[in-house]
Amino acid sequence: MSLNKGISLTLQPELRAVPLQISIKEELCRRPTRFSVRAYFGETFPVSSSSRWRNLETHSETINNGHSIQHPAVSKDDASNRMPQLSFNRLQLSDEECSGLLKRNFGQFVAREAVLDEELWAAAWLRAEAHWETSPYTRHIDSYRRKYAEQEFYALKRRCLGQDRNSLKCFCFVAVKKEDKNIRRTVLNSVVGTLDLSIRQYLQGKTYPGELRKLSAVLANQEPFDAHKYTYIANVCVSKFARRQGIATNMIYIAMEVASLVGMKQLFVHVDADNIIAQHLYNKTGFEIVDSYSSPTPKDPRILMSMEL
Repeated sequence: MSLNKGISLTLQPELRAVPLQISIKEELCRRPTRFSVRAYFGETFPVSSSSRWRNLETHSETINNGHSIQHPAVSKDDASNRMPQLSFNRLQLSDEECSGLLKRNFGQFVAREAVLDEELWAAAWLRAEAHWETSPYTRHIDSYRRKYAEQEFYALKRRCLGQDRNSLKCFCFVAVKKEDKNIRRTVLNSVVGTLDLSIRQYLQGKTYPGELRKLSAVLANQEPFDAHKYTYIANVCVSKFARRQGIATNMIYIAMEVASLVGMKQLFVHVDADNIIAQHLYNKTGFEIVDSYSSPTPKDPRILMSMEL
C-alpha cells in the first residue's frame, strides 16, 4: 500500500539487498565470521565480524529563536554514484552513542535523524519495498528493488549533504527499535520506518508546492527571506510487521517539531487522492486539505495538505 505520494507502508525485508558494487575486505579480521546475507541471487557474502565504527561527528545549528538542533554530520565521501563500503552486520547504535540528538520515544521505538550510512541504506530499501509492494509478482522484481534502493540511497545522500537543487536542507528521520541490553541487533534489523523532511523554496509569485514544476537553483542557493520557504514531508514508509504501532504518527510529530524549531511556519505533504488511510493519518496529526489547490488530475492524482506550525 502506498501512502506517499502520502505514506508508504511496506514489508520489513528479512535481509536487505547487498549492492553488487560492495567489496568486503576479509583481511580486516583474521578469522571473519560468515554473516549470511541472502541476496536475490542465493549467494552468501562474508562480512568481517570486527565492525570499525566511524566517529559520530555532530554539529549544532542555532536557530533564530535561540533553539539549537544537534544532528549528525553525514559522511561527505559517499555522495557520488559509488556505493560506500557498508557493514551489514554493524550493531545498532546505543542510547549513549545517540545522546544529544533530537529524538522522540514511543512504545518500543525511537524516532530520530539517521546517523549512519547503513541507516540511510535501510531507509532506501524500505522505500524500494514500498515502491514495488503492489507488484510482488513482477518478473525480476528483486533486481528492480535493488536498483531502486541504490538510486534512492545516492539521492538521499545528496539531499542530506545539501547537494540537491530541489531543497535548501533535508533531514532523514528513521524509527528504530529501542536498545535492548539482552539483544545484539544489527542496524538493518533495527530500522522500521523512515521519513524525509525538506526545507524548500517557493518560486517568485508561487504560494503552494503544487505550483512548483522546476525549482530555481539560483533562488535556492540564495536562500531569501524565510517568508518564501516552507517545509515538506515525503517518503514516509513503515515496515509491514511494525504497522499500527504509531510509528508513522510519531515520525510526523518529530518532523513537525524540527520544522518549528528551524523557524518554518508551514508544513506540506502530498497524498494520493484515493489513499483514504493516509488522508486520515494526516488529518489526525493536524493537516488539512488545501482547498485552493487544484483538484487531482490524471497526471497528478494527488491532494495537497498543509498545517500551520
